[in-house]
Amino acid sequence: MYDYLIVGAGLYGAVFAREAVKRGKKCLVIDKRDHIAGNIYTKDVEDIQVHQYGAHIFHTNNKQVWDYVNTYATFNRYTNSPVANYHGQLYNLPFNMNTFNKMWGVVTPAEAKAKIEAQRREANITEPRNLEEQAISLAGKDIYEKLVKGYTEKQWGRPCTELPAFIIKRLPLRFTFDNNYFNALYQGIPNEGYTQMVANMLEGIEVRLGVDYLEQKAELDALAEKVIYTGPIDAYFGFRLGYLEYRSVRFETEVLDEENFQGNAVVNYTDRETPYTRIIEHKHFVFGTQPKTVISKEYSSEWKPGDEPYYPVNDDKNGQLYQQYKQLADAEEKVIFGGRLGEYKYYDMDKVIESALAKVAEEL
Repeated sequence: MYDYLIVGAGLYGAVFAREAVKRGKKCLVIDKRDHIAGNIYTKDVEDIQVHQYGAHIFHTNNKQVWDYVNTYATFNRYTNSPVANYHGQLYNLPFNMNTFNKMWGVVTPAEAKAKIEAQRREANITEPRNLEEQAISLAGKDIYEKLVKGYTEKQWGRPCTELPAFIIKRLPLRFTFDNNYFNALYQGIPNEGYTQMVANMLEGIEVRLGVDYLEQKAELDALAEKVIYTGPIDAYFGFRLGYLEYRSVRFETEVLDEENFQGNAVVNYTDRETPYTRIIEHKHFVFGTQPKTVISKEYSSEWKPGDEPYYPVNDDKNGQLYQQYKQLADAEEKVIFGGRLGEYKYYDMDKVIESALAKVAEEL
């Protein structure tokens, strides 16, 4: 009945479906959730588009991808400029001259560089053995202690001394007063939310929600010539080689009867004592003026079966296990594995779109 059965109505699945239909193919999109848009799903709460699965800020240097998403949504000029809260002291992120001035009272880039270099020399770390030593060797002890250590330990659920050094390959140190987090030519948020953007991509394409592919696999496979699978690759194979590991995130979202809670869309809590990693105030993504506001506190957690998998744990053990699953996947002639879960890879949104467009071009 269909050329492609697309498992997952997130960004990868929606882009693949749209492009395949443009080329004359018939597609059926299914998702086990009760909504489209995957983890970029936004929901209207008090006339505010709430990012239900965490903040998603679109940013890219790829003009083709930027033009593509602007076909399906009108983007605003939002610039990601998060703030770090360390025991009530506020610092700009990424680490820039505003950060260094608040940290040490320095005024010029030369003073800031000298301060960091002095702390690097004092630490005298030549071969970092763990994340703590890697971060100190890159940015010095003050920045590590106040802005890296607590946040990272909450994010990974482990002491920095037990985390591998490669997790922090580099720490961006900017010796300018630019608070723009991303070095991207294009960035913004869809004015009407990501759900509407994905709905526009899927317009005219059959979508069935609340359908669990793995529970009805044989019946669903029979409907299409090929399957595009964007779920967890280990789940597809019944976890026969073992579970791939993820970090998960839990959200506590509340409506507040006030106009402005924290003055910024993203505030990271970088001390170890605060249990959540950050607070998102959703209205600030689209410069909202609503009388109420909606905030979400984010708690990082160890993934277990039944939880939503967010961040692949890209260490050697999981990398080797993924390669074994990939060998099984490559042998599945009728199935293409794509996206964050299908490829066990952390993808920014623009890279998901690039990957889906490339796969369609290769296929068709």
